[in-house]
Parts: sequence; C-alpha cells; structure tokens
Amino acid sequence: MSLFKVRESGSSFGTEILAGVTTFVTMSYIIFVNPNILSAAGMDFNALVVATCLASALGTFLMAIFANYPVALAPGMGLNAFFAYSVVLNMKINGSSVTWQMALAAIFVEGVIFVLLTLTSIREKIVNTIPKSLKLGISAGIGLFIAFIGLQGAGIVVKNDATLLALGNLKNNIPALLAIAGVLIIGILTALNIKGALLIGILLITGISAGLGLTIIPESFISMPPSIEPLLFKLDFSLIKSPDFWIIVFTFFFVDFFDTVGTLVGVCSRSGLLDENGNLPRAKGALMADAVATVAGALMGTSTVTSYVESSSGVAQGGKTGLTSIVTAILFVCAIFFTPLIKIVPAYATAPALIIVGVYMMMSLRDINYDDWTELIPACLGFLMMPLAYSVSVGIEFAIVSYVIIKIFTGKFRDLNFLMIVLAVIFAAKELLA
Repeated sequence: MSLFKVRESGSSFGTEILAGVTTFVTMSYIIFVNPNILSAAGMDFNALVVATCLASALGTFLMAIFANYPVALAPGMGLNAFFAYSVVLNMKINGSSVTWQMALAAIFVEGVIFVLLTLTSIREKIVNTIPKSLKLGISAGIGLFIAFIGLQGAGIVVKNDATLLALGNLKNNIPALLAIAGVLIIGILTALNIKGALLIGILLITGISAGLGLTIIPESFISMPPSIEPLLFKLDFSLIKSPDFWIIVFTFFFVDFFDTVGTLVGVCSRSGLLDENGNLPRAKGALMADAVATVAGALMGTSTVTSYVESSSGVAQGGKTGLTSIVTAILFVCAIFFTPLIKIVPAYATAPALIIVGVYMMMSLRDINYDDWTELIPACLGFLMMPLAYSVSVGIEFAIVSYVIIKIFTGKFRDLNFLMIVLAVIFAAKELLA
C-alpha cells in the first residue's frame, strides 16, 4: 500500500483490486487472439499462450514498479498482425522469405533501441518530429489493416480473380456467420458500455461453436503450463545488415512508439494523472517498462509489447496506482494454467475482436484536419496503402514520402524537419531502386 501510495492518490485497496480485475477481463482477449495470429507464422500455439501471458505480466508489473501507473501491457494488436501476415508470410529480403525467428530479432533490436532512447530524453523529443496528421493516418491505417485481416480470417471477405476481393459464400459457411454474429455482439455490448465486451463476444461465439459440435471441449480446462522452449531465445540476426531488416525495425519502432505515448497520455488524462501543464509525470519510468517488456517479449517469443488502451476500463473502476497493474499482472500469470481452455477458441471467434479493435483504431481519422490538403492526402495514402498493399511499412513509406513532396511543391518548407526529409529519401530510394 505504501509503495503505491494508494490512500494518498484518493483510492483504496479494494478499489485497486477491482480495477485490476476489470482491466484483465477487458484485455484478456489477447490471450486468445495473439497465439491465433502468431501461430499463422509457424510459431507453436501452446508456447505462444505462455509467452503472451508472461510478457504481459512482466510488462504490467514493470509499469507498476517503474511508474506507479494503472496501465497494463501486452503484445500489441496490429503489431502482431504486421509481424505474422506482413513480415513473415509476405515479405522477402534478398529473395528469401523472412522467418519468425528473424522477425523476433527485429523486435529485439527495436526494444534495445527503445531502452537506449528512454535512458535519455530523445524518445520524448522524437514524437514531435512526426506530423500529427501522419500519426493519425497511420494509426487508422493499421486499424483498417487488422480489420481486413479479421474479415479474411473469418471467410467474410475472400479472394476474387475478377474483382480482387468479394463477399464470401455465407449460405453454408457457419464459421463466417458466427464471426459476423460476434462482430454484432461485441458492437452492441461496446455501445452499451459493457466492460469486457471483446472477451464476452469471444466466449459467446466459442460456446455456440461448441454447442454446434464445431469445437471439441477438453476433459479438463486446467493443466500445467506448456513448455515455452519452442520459442525461447529463438532469435535470428542473419539479416541485420540488410536495409529491409531495418525497415521492419523502424515500422515496429514507429507504431509501438506512438501507440505507447498515445495510450499513456489518454489513460493518464482520464485518471487525472497528468500535471498542471498536461505533461506525464514519471514518463521515463513508463516508457522504460514498455521498452524492457518488448526486449523480454522478443526473447520469450512474442511480438512487440505495448501499453493497452483497455487499461482505461480499470481506471473507470477507480484504479489510480500501480497496485491495479500488479493485480492484472498476477491474473496473467494465473492464465497460463488454463491453456486447454484457450486452445478451444477458434479463429472465427477471435476474428471479431480484430475487426472491432480495427474500427476503434480508425476513429483517429476524425482528428485529421480535412481542410488542409497537404496534411490530408499523405495521411489518407498511409491509411489506404496498408491494407491494399498488405503492408504496414508500405503505408508508412507512402505517407512520409508524399508528405515531404507535397509540402515542398506547395512552398510549406517550414512544416518539414530534417528527420522527415531523410526518411523520405530513404523510402523513395528503397522502392525505386528495389
């Protein structure tokens, strides 16, 4: 209690416990979704459940100790989809496919860079060099991308030789119909402000699937945790000299950087933790928790660990200190003993969570200045190119290059900075000389 200054913050032990449980329930869908997404890249599902839980527990614990914030961390949505579908399944470097071991190496490098930057004030300064419009467009683009992945994974949207994409055959496709029902259920619960809407939707669809005989119920829901050995320390740095490897690193870095800063500011603003100038006290500790968790997560075998906006549900329950995070971390550790229960959740039950989270991320479009074409066009190019090119990195490249070019030819040189110009040159050369 004294460590987290619960009473001084205007909270209580019971309130913090309830807030921690609420945060866990709200974001525990990641325990189902992350293994489903990353296993598509060839990674061991059972080991992923353990890695997801342990990395989430560690990051959330560090947030409590380093910053005393009621903010939980876990492998980031969007980042895990980029890891599996864009990097591992679709990207080639020097004519060879990227393995999940190589992608984990990129995550590790990103985390180490974060640690080094967080030890200084550089990380806070970098956030001001990327224009707000691009941050909003890229965040929304990632949302559209992962929603698209959810629609594909559920069979709602399918490949079509004539039109590229088309509506799947829903007549006899029970999994696709269940996925649609899941989207509607989660949407209704979210609109009604029901806490844990994502988790409730996933569990309801899983239950219906079991009732229809599509999912086999195990004899026991509890077991000893599976071995994490198939993923532990399986990093491959063989591509570290390739420019494309660093594009991957930058993409993870960029998305994680702004996602973390935005989440921390948003959650802490709602809980009244910002100072009188609107700044984030103990920001360095919070950012260090994120950075160390990303490094540890890569070593354990999972994608980038980041702060979760679902932490706001715990804050809404009255959570104000790191004790809330401690409770959430403990529950993540307990979850590794329920792997048999987690394995019965089908992909079409987690697809709705991808779609809804994608919709949530696309809400950032409302904050773009639609009256300034020099801001709007680059942001929209980043937004559109991610799903259409099936690559987050391509979306970022189009956004930054177009931003610099449009600003130059419209005479708005003052809107540019050195970092943006350098990135634009690198990205344009990469695509034109590839």
